[in-house]
Amino acid sequence: MKKLLLLLLVAIFAIPTMAQSDHDYIEIERTVLKTERKAAVADAMQFTDEEAKVFWPLYNEYTAKVYEAKTKSLNIILDYADSFETINDQQADDLILRSFKVEQELQKLKMSYYKKFKKILPAGRVARYYQIENKIEALIAAEIAFEIPLIEVGEK
Repeated sequence: MKKLLLLLLVAIFAIPTMAQSDHDYIEIERTVLKTERKAAVADAMQFTDEEAKVFWPLYNEYTAKVYEAKTKSLNIILDYADSFETINDQQADDLILRSFKVEQELQKLKMSYYKKFKKILPAGRVARYYQIENKIEALIAAEIAFEIPLIEVGEK
């Protein structure tokens, strides 16, 4: 697990000088993180050849859908960044409601794919995979939370 943490931290912090714009940087970082995440999952799961054969296609399908939902989250963050200095209550409400909707979408997706993964792997192996995903997501969420400033309340 230490190797997983190290890989993710390198992926999060190692790219800034390569990008030409913030958007380029974000996309490069997401691509690197996707690759590092897959490597971390492979390392932590230690699949047999038979398991790998059935797991990776479903994993790729699942992560493509998660990527779409996470793009919505990223867009919410970018919208917040664009309006941070002048955000009003209506904009704040919209951002929060949009983020709740994305969280619900992600939760439904996780539950749906949990059932699919259980059809190809034992429940314990699938639970382990979801634990790994949760740890990775917690690291990413912590980094994002650290970077995003709180809304200034009552200062408008």
